[in-house]
Amino acid sequence: MANPASYRPQTGEIPTNPGVYRFRDPHGRVIYVGKAKNLRSRLNSYFANPAGLLPKTYAMVHTASSVEWTVVGSELESLQLEYTWIKEFKPRFNVMFRDDKSYPYLAVTMGEKYPRVQVLRGERRKGTRYFGPYTAGAIRDTMDTLLRVFPVRSCSPGVLKRAEASGRPCLLGYIDKCAAPCVGRISAEDHRALAEDFCAFMGGEAKRFVSRLEKDMAAAVAELDYERAARVRDDIVALKKVFERNAVVLAEDTDADVFALYEDELEAAVQVFHVRGGRIRGQRGWVVEKVEDSTTPDLVEHLLQQVYGEEAGSQGRLPREVLVPAEPSNAAELAQWLSGLRGARVDVRVPQRGDKAALLSTVRDNAEHALKLHKSRRAGDLTMRSQALQELQEALDLPVALLRIECFDISHVQGTNVVGSMVVVEDGLPKKSDYRKFSVTGEAANDDTAAMHDVLTRRFRNYLQEQAEKTDPGSSPLAAAQAAAVADAPLEDTTTPAPRTKFAYPPNLVVVDGGKPQVNAAARALAELGIDDVYVVGLAKRLEEVWLPDSDFPVILPRASAGLYLLQRIRDEAHRFAITFHRQKRGKAMTASALDGVPGLGESKRKALLNQFGSVKSIRAASIEELTAAKGIGPALAGAIVRHFSDDSGPDGLVAPAINMTTGEILET
Repeated sequence: MANPASYRPQTGEIPTNPGVYRFRDPHGRVIYVGKAKNLRSRLNSYFANPAGLLPKTYAMVHTASSVEWTVVGSELESLQLEYTWIKEFKPRFNVMFRDDKSYPYLAVTMGEKYPRVQVLRGERRKGTRYFGPYTAGAIRDTMDTLLRVFPVRSCSPGVLKRAEASGRPCLLGYIDKCAAPCVGRISAEDHRALAEDFCAFMGGEAKRFVSRLEKDMAAAVAELDYERAARVRDDIVALKKVFERNAVVLAEDTDADVFALYEDELEAAVQVFHVRGGRIRGQRGWVVEKVEDSTTPDLVEHLLQQVYGEEAGSQGRLPREVLVPAEPSNAAELAQWLSGLRGARVDVRVPQRGDKAALLSTVRDNAEHALKLHKSRRAGDLTMRSQALQELQEALDLPVALLRIECFDISHVQGTNVVGSMVVVEDGLPKKSDYRKFSVTGEAANDDTAAMHDVLTRRFRNYLQEQAEKTDPGSSPLAAAQAAAVADAPLEDTTTPAPRTKFAYPPNLVVVDGGKPQVNAAARALAELGIDDVYVVGLAKRLEEVWLPDSDFPVILPRASAGLYLLQRIRDEAHRFAITFHRQKRGKAMTASALDGVPGLGESKRKALLNQFGSVKSIRAASIEELTAAKGIGPALAGAIVRHFSDDSGPDGLVAPAINMTTGEILET
């Protein structure tokens, strides 16, 4: 771990202006982003007495190797820049509020000829009316119930076109959940009026429609049309069911998001109720690890930044009020920023009494239950992961924490279709976005050790090349162009993410599937590249021994060791990933065609020939003049095809059919 004194800036070098600062690790990764009203005062607090910092902050300053800062003109600018950098770099020591879904909305596409009702997430579309947000289950139930009363089109454009072409509606048209404008059961104007009624009901005019249906039911009863009266009665029940599903909790003109926190020393749970028209339309929740020394106002500020920052450019989704448990840091600047995103004023405040304060208390109770449930479910998992990483570090006598582990495996069948896999584990959990696969050819495919050496060399050679390009952008035309584009970009373009590299930063530990030969091959690859800060071990399948480079005896971990279980899971995941890629490659290689050996005949021209002649047999019987009738086939290529078949004939002039070597299926006749 780095000594903070080794990179501490001189006090006089740090400005006293407001600004944003970044801590970087030895590999140049941004591990923490923060803002301050006074940069000098804030940064000095990290270095004055590192031993007195909280554990997470202590780990951050000892993981970092440099700090840099950017002076801004106001606290609002620092708020915007801090969010931009957190979104771009995703620093590991910043609080990150994440859930697994975006807002689901009930949308009506009024801009189409036949408006469509559907569930949408993500960016808003022009000409579409949105209602919500809802929870995923509630929105489907609401939509299904309302289509009984307002049978607006809900099918996709493809289904609509097929119905128009065939003159027959889809299933929803037959069960009376669509008015079927596609086949003329209702005019486009009447269908649009039906969609307008749907929007009016969702907009809060439910009582008007219920009253109208009750009058229709009374009229049907007066006419002794009891069947129609029963249908209208069922429609009334359906509308009341939707209308009463969400109880009124605030005044009917209230649009607000109500946030609450429940936290302990290590984690914090967040719950938010989305209130629209005085009713709770949706609920979301997060549980985050407190990886920095944050007060409740700081957590509230980061929460609002990240939740509403994703809504930038989508005006209308932010409510008029944001109710929070504590006034956030920089409350005035935060409210100004949110107002700019919404396009209208947004009030951020703490309710003190009344219905809003009571609702906030309810949301807090939900957050408390969510944190308790999270801890009960994850306690064993968190404990085992931490124990496994610690045991592994101690057993291998490694001086660094195992924040990132990469495991490599080679897969083939008797030396054919050789492939390699790389899987990544960070903090004991798989990081599938960083998985990579390799095709191994040439001399490297001769044996497992050569293949392992080739894969490790390619992985870390790319890393060294990317590091060189960062140090000297002129060394690569692509890197130079990217650097020039960033330098010329205006301030408002700072949200553009950095170009994605082939590989992420290097691991602390490389695990290879195999014993001493594979480990030595991997270590030799790293040594040839001059990399001496990445440790290598191998896990042999026979007795699950852990091998170290240049060691005559393996390390034997106890069978019940959490560290051994972790290595086995990583090794099995690398094996699974390699086998999957190998099967894909082998399947392609085993599909043979009689046209494969024709020089200059690619996939598109092969398809053109088959479309023209229908089968390989007809192609074989065709003359050069007939072959040139196919698209893209010239006289020279036609002559090559004729020569190929004249040389490829089997006994008695028979040509072997194209088959799939795996299944035996005849592909072409």
